[in-house]
Amino acid sequence: MDTARLRQRLAANSLAGRFDLFLGIGVGLAILGTIFLLRSLGDDEAAHRMWHLVQVNWVYFTGLAGGSVAFAAVQKITNARWSGLVIRFAEASVAFFPISLLALVLIFTVGYHHIYGHMAEVLPTLGPGKRWWLWHGVMFARLLIGLGALYWVGWRLVRADMLPDMFAARGIAAGRRAARFERVTRGFDGSEGSLETNERRIRRLAAIYAVLFALVFTLVAFDGMMALQPHWFSNLFGGWYFMGSFLGGHMLLALLMIYGGRHLGIDDLISPKQRHDLGKLCFGFTVFWAYLMWAQFQVIWYGNMPEETGFVFSRLWGEWVPIARLVFLGMFVVPFIGLLGVAPKKTRATLALFATVSLVALWLERYILVLPSVTRYEGPVFGLPELGPTLLFAGLYLIAYTLFARSFPMVSPRLAEITLQREVGHHAVEVFDHEDADRDYVHEADLER
Repeated sequence: MDTARLRQRLAANSLAGRFDLFLGIGVGLAILGTIFLLRSLGDDEAAHRMWHLVQVNWVYFTGLAGGSVAFAAVQKITNARWSGLVIRFAEASVAFFPISLLALVLIFTVGYHHIYGHMAEVLPTLGPGKRWWLWHGVMFARLLIGLGALYWVGWRLVRADMLPDMFAARGIAAGRRAARFERVTRGFDGSEGSLETNERRIRRLAAIYAVLFALVFTLVAFDGMMALQPHWFSNLFGGWYFMGSFLGGHMLLALLMIYGGRHLGIDDLISPKQRHDLGKLCFGFTVFWAYLMWAQFQVIWYGNMPEETGFVFSRLWGEWVPIARLVFLGMFVVPFIGLLGVAPKKTRATLALFATVSLVALWLERYILVLPSVTRYEGPVFGLPELGPTLLFAGLYLIAYTLFARSFPMVSPRLAEITLQREVGHHAVEVFDHEDADRDYVHEADLER
């Protein structure tokens, strides 16, 4: 394998992506969503509905961004070698973090009355400890500080992981990107010692991020969803939320890997084996999501305590039942059956299909966890007030992702080389895993193109 030639190709491809499709769709969705959102502000009832969906989309897209970076952190902690070509597609979601913080500020200032206003009648009936915990200022402060710390560590982690790649790409970068690479890599000389120091920093930041991710996203679940029905509580709810976000990060990566690989011209290097590995993780965390859901539901059901069963009853009976069924089908049944076999995980079309189903169902899960606690209607209502925030958040996510892709390397040559060396080395093995064959790995001929 010609290592120098491979690195040159990967470095060039890492800067080749423009993601014009993402930018075009993102700008269109953001403009349309903003128009619908502004129209809703003129009517008090429409404004209520609009802010309810701001809350839904905030917990959803915040979860996707945080879960995507958590994927990268776990890959570093476990010293994974299979994900070298695709890990940057997950890390790029770090660009949404500032938007998430801005939305949090708007929710707890302009939108607080619309989302949490009904709590004013409930708080006096609670004990002093819980009343203080759910007080507006305390909730806002802990979420702002917690998410700010998490996002700072997440950005430091992604930046450290990109540092050697930006150093290696300085010679081929141009314009503002070249100046940015020079500025960021100042003090990094690419020597063996600096690489080892940077790797230790990456491992340390990854461990910190993983712990903060669990703790802070537990707070997001408690304050962003559970607090909307103050008498209800579940100790498992935080874990259910952050593991659902972690699952969403994997499913989103499956789609970004398929599109990004073709867009950057490295599709021939992202092998069926790599898709299989990611598909197995998607399948495994789908099962784990169902386990957490059932563990939470079973205890509440058999405990039969009114302060616990009311939350479940309002979502599993009446007009909300169709949404609940779609969530169960899309989050568990369809991806479980679809990804149970080997071939659907390796095939781009089927992996993309089941990932899309899971991501849509995850949005519906966030919807049904928020809306019955705040809406004045007996069942789901969806119109322009609901469509506006949904389109706006989706558009902003795509725009943020595009800006990252145009600013930083979208492939790590050093990590990709580890993955490719590992795969090419498998061809010397006569006996393969029963799920994989020789054709599922990258071949030497693929590296020579």
